Amino acid sequence: MVDLDNKAVFHNPYVLSEHDFHDFSALIYKLCGIKMPQTKKTMLAGRLAKRLRILGIQSYREYFDYVSSPAQRSSELTAMIDAVTTNKTDFFREPHHFDYLQTKVLPLYNEDNSGGSVPALKVWSAGCATGEEPYTLAIALNEFADRHLNFKFDILATDICVTVLKKAHMGIYEEEQIEPVPANLRKKYFLKSKDREKKQVRVCPELRGGICFRRINLLEGDPGWKKPMDVIFCRNVIIYFDRPTQYKVLGNLCDHLSTGGTLFLGHSETVNGLGLPLEMIESTIYKKK
Repeated sequence: MVDLDNKAVFHNPYVLSEHDFHDFSALIYKLCGIKMPQTKKTMLAGRLAKRLRILGIQSYREYFDYVSSPAQRSSELTAMIDAVTTNKTDFFREPHHFDYLQTKVLPLYNEDNSGGSVPALKVWSAGCATGEEPYTLAIALNEFADRHLNFKFDILATDICVTVLKKAHMGIYEEEQIEPVPANLRKKYFLKSKDREKKQVRVCPELRGGICFRRINLLEGDPGWKKPMDVIFCRNVIIYFDRPTQYKVLGNLCDHLSTGGTLFLGHSETVNGLGLPLEMIESTIYKKK
């Protein structure tokens, strides 16, 4: 407390100052390319406050110094990124993408590889959140495989957030979350909990076992697979980035997409003006030149 013009002024350590907001914004941008505009200040303060309470830290400045110290950087920075990233997804979100995949991409892939054994189609769900997208992909690809016996596929699902990856790997959801899945596919690919009071389901082992979940920062871009991807879903991810970061992230994805491979973006995302080796096939669907 200080006396200023005979008025008592108290410093509240749990108020995120403009200076601290600027420092956190710069750190988050450096780590994962996410911009934190002024309109996100209240949201950022609320999410970081959870980490302060867990760690018993008394102020945002103390927490910033804590995550910035070399001794804590590796562990707590990951927890901080988990706290501030947004993870929203659904099963069969933007269903026209899965229709296009099943009716255009997969038949053409099978036709192009009809001369001998068909190599496994490699699919990357970049920014997979809690797993609804890669499991939807697994359902769509498995349905195609049931009709084409030589067809095989591998799915890589990545996110920067460890917390959501753990949930995705478990494959457990509330029953209401799988309502967008057609009834026949719900019956085929989901197991109901034995405890019926829980109203939960779990993705069947065959689908869970066919997906590799991995933590990846898209700014770094390397999925860790030697062969290029044939299909990449990166939907509703780059909307959180500024234009230079979008260029870097999409450029990294292009580097790991095979020539002729397909990139799916979210409904409000575009590569226009970025000068990338992509041509639009349909709205939000691109092919690598």
